[in-house]
Formats: sequence, structure tokens, C-alpha cells
Amino acid sequence: MLIKRILLATLALSVLLSAGCGFRLQGSYSIPEQLQTLSLSSQDEYSELTRLVRERLRLNRIAVVAPAEDLPALRIISDSLDRSTLSIYPTGNVAEYELIYQVTFSVQLPGDESQRFDVAIHRDYLDDPRTALAKSREMELLLKEMRIQAADRIIQTLAATEVN
Repeated sequence: MLIKRILLATLALSVLLSAGCGFRLQGSYSIPEQLQTLSLSSQDEYSELTRLVRERLRLNRIAVVAPAEDLPALRIISDSLDRSTLSIYPTGNVAEYELIYQVTFSVQLPGDESQRFDVAIHRDYLDDPRTALAKSREMELLLKEMRIQAADRIIQTLAATEVN
């Protein structure tokens, strides 16, 4: 019986401490009430990034509706993948790249100017020309992971947006 009480007290204490320090489960954000309904637009409505953002909005119980003057608007302006060389083999071939996935988006609240945000996700990518097929699959997976992280950052930015 004493062990049960100690375990229960320890559990309660750990819950209180984790809640007190601002800990939240990943993907769980407190979006301001004024942003609970918004419009989402993008240059490519069927892109992977737009699909991921729409999914994250739905998971956070944000209604995505048609654009209207009296509603907040989230607009994905652009996304791009760049790479720069980090190291080379003695033969002169590239050994390692840094991949940089950049997303520019804006949030416009009714009656306010739009706020523009940039998100940059960085990853290192080893390039071995002898395994070209495996590397192309790895590149696809890395890009997908980077898009997921960018979509999460967009939702984090919405949660941190100051609403008057």
C-alpha cells in the first residue's frame, strides 16, 4: 500500500513539474482563438508541403475555409531546396552536401498587414556515386522529412503569432 502511494505521488509530482516547465507533447500547440478558422493558399495547392500544412492544421483543430476579408489568411509563398558542398573526396568528387530547405510564408490577420516568415531546415547528405539508386531514395526521404519539419514550424509560428 505504501509503495502504491509513493508511486502515485511520484507520478503526480512529475506531471506537475512537466506541466509547469512548459512541456507539451510534440505536435500539440496552443493556437490563439482568433486563428482557429483561417484560409490557406499556396502557389501549388497540391504540393506536398501544402498537403502537410493542411493536415497539421486539421490535427490542431483549425478550420480551413475559403478566403474572406474578415478571416486570417495563411499563405505559403515559396519553398525551395538548395545544396552547398561541405566536403570533397581526394578525387575531386563531392563527398558531402548540406541540404537547405527554405519556406517563405505569411500570416495576415483581418485589418492588419501581413507578417512574413522564413523557415530554413538544414541537413547533411553524404554522396557516394557508387550507390546512386540508394542515394536518390535517401534524398527523397530526407526531403520528405524536411517538409514535415517545415510544416511543423509553420504551425509553431501560428501558435506564437501575437493577435490583438
